Amino acid sequence: MSLIKICATLKKHKNFLITSHVSPEGDALGSQLGFYALIKKLGKNGLIVSDDKLPYGYDFLPGNKLIRRLENKAWKIKFDCLVVLDCADLCRTGEVYKLNKNNLPVLNIDHHISNRFFGDVNWVDPKASSCSEMIYRLYKRLGLALDKDAALALYTGLMTDTGSFRYSNTSSFTHQAAAELLTFGINVAQVYRYTYENIPAKDVKLLLKLLSGIKFFVQGKIAVFQINKNLYKSNKPVIDLADFALSFGRSIKGVEVVVLFKENVRLFKSVRVNLRSQGKVDVNKIAKFFGGGGHKTAAGCSLSGELSKIKEKVVAKISQAF
Repeated sequence: MSLIKICATLKKHKNFLITSHVSPEGDALGSQLGFYALIKKLGKNGLIVSDDKLPYGYDFLPGNKLIRRLENKAWKIKFDCLVVLDCADLCRTGEVYKLNKNNLPVLNIDHHISNRFFGDVNWVDPKASSCSEMIYRLYKRLGLALDKDAALALYTGLMTDTGSFRYSNTSSFTHQAAAELLTFGINVAQVYRYTYENIPAKDVKLLLKLLSGIKFFVQGKIAVFQINKNLYKSNKPVIDLADFALSFGRSIKGVEVVVLFKENVRLFKSVRVNLRSQGKVDVNKIAKFFGGGGHKTAAGCSLSGELSKIKEKVVAKISQAF
């Protein structure tokens, strides 16, 4: 059993380098902070390194300053095990995986069905609602007591990856885990406000501009948004516009699939494609066709080329599902 091997690996090693995917969100952050607290309880050492800065709105998480940027020479740390959380592909860690120059053991803990099993030890559970839920299970397996900070981190991961417990990945176990985490006095309303109701006034116009550009295909079953490079020319937002657009698209009656195309500001002719589904269409298969992956209802991929041509190809592929 993978969980048994995970526990054995944690007991064997002393110094852990912890990371997750680029553009981290609630589950990536929650699972990392929860895991860090876990290994400290085991008397181990850990360092969390991210290729990206802490996303807007998540500075309420206790211990968020423990997450170091890769650019701040974090590579000088000594470690004997690399832990990759909530990440289907090692390359999705950005440049962090390159710190493992000596090919030290890699611990892969994830819940994406598209996971490539890149670790020396892999614990991949697509039935789990989130990676944070898996870390909660790890606490239980090891018989470790949770504390309020770890509980808040893991609850945030559960809440965000289940869409506030309304997505199909929410199970009875998810609710049981959340119920125990709430016994630590977590202010549920406050967590929700920090993550979802915290849009700066200056970003509202950009968000409205993005939402107003929505296009529909296949009798309104596919909703499409796009973020061009020039959208950020006058005012760079602090919020993740993509997240809000995808959530908005899913709320529209009759929409089965939402797609957002985002031009990469740093790379020439590079487009990030985010896909969300209500369940009838497996967007993981769509993303996989284009070299990406994720879950049945949430997936993504990155493509090179002209935005208009990429959009045409992806929409055509999704249309085939209907």
